Amino acid sequence: MGRKTTPVPQKRGVNIKNKRAEFDFLLFDKFTAGIVLTGTEIKSIRAGKASLVETYCIVNNGEVWVKNMYVAHYEQGSYNNHVERRDRKLLLNRKEIRKITQTIKNPGFSLVPTLLFIDENGLAKLDIYIVRGKKEFDKRQSLKAKDDRREIDRQFKKNY
Repeated sequence: MGRKTTPVPQKRGVNIKNKRAEFDFLLFDKFTAGIVLTGTEIKSIRAGKASLVETYCIVNNGEVWVKNMYVAHYEQGSYNNHVERRDRKLLLNRKEIRKITQTIKNPGFSLVPTLLFIDENGLAKLDIYIVRGKKEFDKRQSLKAKDDRREIDRQFKKNY
């Protein structure tokens, strides 16, 4: 008989992005936070069934909360399923929360999640940025720079 080998688990990275954030905001400071989730929520996130569209963060009583984050119902969740758009607490240390609070007090600054991912330990993490809204002129500049990069790439591929 042959030697038994255990199958190597395939690591599938979950990277759910808020693509609109980079276009609408100027990104400043980045923080990586853990999220307090229920069992059916983490299973849905691992399946890639979540969205960060129109999601934002607030600071309330020294705690950071993510609001309006969509996590789809888990198919096998039965009556234990979660509410899709509930507020979820973020796990940051006091020093980070203090820095965030001081910066957001300034007019025009906000806190926006940009990336939801599963780390190497299997925990759900959320990258959040301190942001300031872009003006219409800045958005046009971003689009022009993106088009220029695309055109340069085309020319490079054409020549080589």
